[in-house]
Amino acid sequence: MDTPKVFESEYRFCLILWEREPVTSGELVKLCRERLGWKPTTTYTVIKRLSERGVLKNEHAVVTALVTRDQVQAAEIDELVEKKFSGSLPAFLSAFVRHRRLTPAELDQVQEMIDRYRRGEDDE
Repeated sequence: MDTPKVFESEYRFCLILWEREPVTSGELVKLCRERLGWKPTTTYTVIKRLSERGVLKNEHAVVTALVTRDQVQAAEIDELVEKKFSGSLPAFLSAFVRHRRLTPAELDQVQEMIDRYRRGEDDE
């Protein structure tokens, strides 16, 4: 199953949800007012929209996520690489490192990820 698209403002909402779930919709309204400056109607609209798209579930006013932060981030990266780099991960990485200096520690982390991948190990 493909991960449903989560837009930027919805992602900020999801960050709150993932941190607190399971959480009541009333508590989400309060948290979104405090952290995002949203009106209650905005929060309820986002809950409804994300529920319809299969991102979360709202049963008896208790909201839980159906997708993880990692799944949403991975889908966003896949879309970016496909859209901007014709699906080429090496082209994406090349553009990334041309514009952002990696520290020696970051280079070591990336190399370790590559080494684990080659050995067929999970990433964490």
